[in-house]
Amino acid sequence: MDLPATRPAFPEESYDVVIIGGGPAGQSAALILARARRHVVVVDAGQPRNAAARQFHGYLGRDGDDPKALLRDGRQELAKYGVAIFDDRVIDVECGETTGGQFTGTGFRAMTASGRTLTGRKLLFATGVKDELPDLPGVEECYGASIHHCPYCDGWEHRDERLVAFGKDAESAIGLGLSLKTWSDQVTVLTNGETATDEQRQKLAANGIDLVEERVLGIVHEGDRMTGVRLQGGTVVPADAMFFNTSQRPASHLPQRLGCVMKDHRAVLAEEKQHTSVPGAFAAGDADDDVQFVIVAAAEGAKAATAINRELQEEDRAAVQADLSLRR
Repeated sequence: MDLPATRPAFPEESYDVVIIGGGPAGQSAALILARARRHVVVVDAGQPRNAAARQFHGYLGRDGDDPKALLRDGRQELAKYGVAIFDDRVIDVECGETTGGQFTGTGFRAMTASGRTLTGRKLLFATGVKDELPDLPGVEECYGASIHHCPYCDGWEHRDERLVAFGKDAESAIGLGLSLKTWSDQVTVLTNGETATDEQRQKLAANGIDLVEERVLGIVHEGDRMTGVRLQGGTVVPADAMFFNTSQRPASHLPQRLGCVMKDHRAVLAEEKQHTSVPGAFAAGDADDDVQFVIVAAAEGAKAATAINRELQEEDRAAVQADLSLRR
């Protein structure tokens, strides 16, 4: 990892908790921690996973809102509690213990692209994941409007429409297609050149799902609204929306760099609330191994915050007890 040629002397700014990621999980955690009178900083690179989405759904009280409005309102609320928010990118993190008073217990420091060095007693990853879009012409133009990765988030808006399911392989496309039957009876599975097994064919046929095995060349669309899928032979399969199940990649390499145990690009959580395998480091939102909804991300941020504050409280009490023992 390339670091700036020069950077401020460590530590430049010290906090109780450093939160990497300013989405729903990071902001929710910051709110709970600030209300617990913790000194908190949020570093946000400004690249949310749902940047292309016009609306977000399934969030009680804000269903159908603009994702940008949620984050804007969150920042305004955090400002009331004095939470520091930097529009910056963390490029490296380290953990360690010192005896010079800079850390209490397990501590962390984070270096940002702008040259800041932030230290914290605890660290929260709220960095999320990035979806690898299908490599097809027209996908980017329609993504967030008529092409989506999550039927729970956007299936209702396309209920009873002509839906196509596209996956990284035949098995994932077929699984997605079967799931889409909840929202529409007009579902077509695209295996993009792969041949389905006899068992898979029978399952699709039994559920009234069409199967297209020909390779896909691109999306036919008008503006951000798809009208069909063009196949290699020139045929166009009419469609109103496409859902895809391809690959994801971590939005940040930092949890792995710190030594967190990972699974499918996400930090594996210990049994305790939102703890990673690295003591003092936590994960919430799409950066962990739970389901990926906005409302779940916000809830996980709150869970992480309570767990973090509990650890800080225990450390504070231990420090008081140790001080009393020294005075005796």
